[in-house]
Amino acid sequence: MTTQTKEVQSPAHWTAHLELIAAIVAGILILAAWLIGKDGSSTLSISLYIIAFLIGGFAKAKEGIEETIADRQLNVEMLMVFAAIGSAVIGYWAEGAILIFIFAISGALETYTLNKSHKEISALMEMQPEEAWLIQEDGSTVNVATSSLSVGSRILVKPGERIPVDGVVIQGTTSVDMSAINGESVPVTKAENDELFAGTVNISGAIQMEMTKPSSETLFQKIITLVQNAQSEKSPSQQFIEKFEGTYVKIVIFTVIVMMFLPHYLFDWDWTTTFYRAIVLLVVASPCALVASIMPATLAAVSNGAKRGILFKGGVHLEHLGSLKAIAFDKTGTLTSGKPVVTDFIVRGNENADAALAMLSSIEAQSNHPLAIAIVNYAEEQGVFQREHPQIEDVPGYGIRAWTDSGEVLVGNPRFVGKDLIVQFNEGIVEKLSNEGKTVVSMKDAEGILAVIALKDTLRPEAIQAVNDLKQLGIRSIMLTGDNEKTANAIAKEAGLDRFAAECLPEMKVEELKRLLKEYGEVGMVGDGINDAPALATATSGIAMGDGTDVALETADVVLMQNDLTRISYAVKVSKKMQRIVKQNVFFSVAVIAILIISNFMQVVDLPLGVIGHEGSTILVILNGLRMLNKVE
Repeated sequence: MTTQTKEVQSPAHWTAHLELIAAIVAGILILAAWLIGKDGSSTLSISLYIIAFLIGGFAKAKEGIEETIADRQLNVEMLMVFAAIGSAVIGYWAEGAILIFIFAISGALETYTLNKSHKEISALMEMQPEEAWLIQEDGSTVNVATSSLSVGSRILVKPGERIPVDGVVIQGTTSVDMSAINGESVPVTKAENDELFAGTVNISGAIQMEMTKPSSETLFQKIITLVQNAQSEKSPSQQFIEKFEGTYVKIVIFTVIVMMFLPHYLFDWDWTTTFYRAIVLLVVASPCALVASIMPATLAAVSNGAKRGILFKGGVHLEHLGSLKAIAFDKTGTLTSGKPVVTDFIVRGNENADAALAMLSSIEAQSNHPLAIAIVNYAEEQGVFQREHPQIEDVPGYGIRAWTDSGEVLVGNPRFVGKDLIVQFNEGIVEKLSNEGKTVVSMKDAEGILAVIALKDTLRPEAIQAVNDLKQLGIRSIMLTGDNEKTANAIAKEAGLDRFAAECLPEMKVEELKRLLKEYGEVGMVGDGINDAPALATATSGIAMGDGTDVALETADVVLMQNDLTRISYAVKVSKKMQRIVKQNVFFSVAVIAILIISNFMQVVDLPLGVIGHEGSTILVILNGLRMLNKVE
C-alpha cells in the first residue's frame, strides 16, 4: 500500500501500563512482607515494605514533586507521600504500604481514563496519510511525503487509498467515504471541481486532484487540533477545584500539625495516639476524590461526543449546554437543506419571460447565495442562457443592484425594490406565494416590477424530530431568519417551533439574541458559521453545522460534523448527565471526607480503614466518571 498511515502510541498509553504494573508489583511485595512479618522476620518484612513504597509510589511522588516545584505549592500527591512516610515513622509499615498501593492503582486508573479520552485522537491520527503520488510535469508519478507537497501540486489518488491532502478533483469521477470527516457512512460521488478532504477514502475510481491547502491546515488536521484543545481546556468547575486544592492542602497541613500536639494536652491522649490520629487525619482529609470528581467525567464526555460527530471546544462549553433554556436557529442551511428550488416565475404583462429570466440569471450568476444558485440552475433547466454580464453591487441583507444594457435593475426583497410596488404587482401574487411559505425574489426596472420568482427551501428531514426532542428536554426553539414574516411563519409551523423572528439582518439577529438572553438567561444559537458568526459569538453556546467548512470550526463552541440537528439534543443530554455525575462525585467525596474526619477524631476509624475509605472513594468517583463513555439515552 502506497499511502501509509502513522502508527501512534501515546505516551499515556505506556504510562498507564507501567503504573499498573508498578502497583501490582507493589501489591505482591506488600503481601509477601505481611506474610513474612507474621513469622517474626521484621527486618526482611520492613525491607520489602520499603521496596513496595519505592516501586508503587515513584510515579505519584515524581508527579507531586514536579507540580509542587512548578506551582510552588503543595498538592494532593505530596499529602499522600507525607502520610505514607508518617505511617512508617510510627511503625505502621503495612498501612503506609497499602496507602501507596491503592494510591498507585487510582493513579493508573486516572491515566487509563485520560487514555480513553485520547482514543478518538489516536484513531484520527492513524488516518493521516504520510505519502502521496505526485504527478510530475512529464505525467509520471513519484511517491513523496505529504509534508513535502505544496499548494498547487497535482496528485494521483488510486482506488482504496486515503486522500492525502485537501484539494479539488481535476480529472476523473469516484465515490469517497467521508466518514472520517462527518461520520456519514454513505459514500459521496466526487467529480471535477468537487472538494476533497484529507483522511477520506477514495473507493472506486482513480482520480487526479490539485492541492489547495498546506498539510498543516487541512480540515482533518483542524478537527484533530480542535479535539486536542477541547481535552486540554478545563471547565469552570475543574478550575475552581484546582484553585481550591492549593488552599485546602495548606489547611490540612496546618490542621495535622496542630493535631500532633493539641489533643495530647486537651484530651490527655498519649503521644503515640496523638501522632497516629494526626497521620490518619492526613490520609482521610486529603481531597483526592474531590480533585478526581470532574476531569475524568469531562474528558470522557468530550470523547463520547467526538465519537458521535459532536465536537466540543472544551469543558466550559460542555457545561453550558446543559443549562440552556432556549435555542435559536438560523433557517437557511440550518433548519432547511439550504438548497432552494424555483417553484414559480411570473413576469409583467406581455413581457418576454425568457428575456426576463435571462436578465435575472445573468445578474444572479455573479452571486454565490443559495437563492442565486437555484435561479441560475432553473434558467439552465429552462434552456435560457445568460446574454450579458452586467456590473453589479451586492447590498447585504437586501439584494443586488445591477447596471444592464436597458438601465439600472434591482433584484431582492420588498424593502429593496419597494413594498408598494410589490403589493400592486399581478393582483397581489407575491402575498399569495409568501403565504405558501415560499421566498419571493423581485426584479425591478425603470418601469416597476418586471418579474418575481418564488423559491422554496425544504426542511431538513430531521428538523421536526430535533425540535420535538428539545421540547422534551424543556428547551424552547426559536427561528431567526432574514425571510419575510409569512415565509418564516410557514416554516416555523412546519417545524413545530415555539416562535420566530423574521426579516432579521445579521446585526438584527444579534439584537434579537440579546433579547432572548435577557428573557431566558441561557440561550444557544445554531447556524452555518458564516453569516451567523456574530450571533454564534453572542449566544451562551454557539452551535455550528459542520458542512466541512473552516468557518464553522473556528466560530462556534460546538460543531455538528454530521449536520444532524438531532445531535443537539444528544449533546444537551451528554452535558446534563456529566453535570449529574460531577455533582454525585463532589457530594460523595465531600461526605466521605467529612465522615472519615469525624470518625478519626472519635477514634472509631483506624489507619487501614481510613486508607481504604479515602482511596476507595477516589477510585469510585473515577469509575463513575467513566460512565460518560457510554452512549447517553
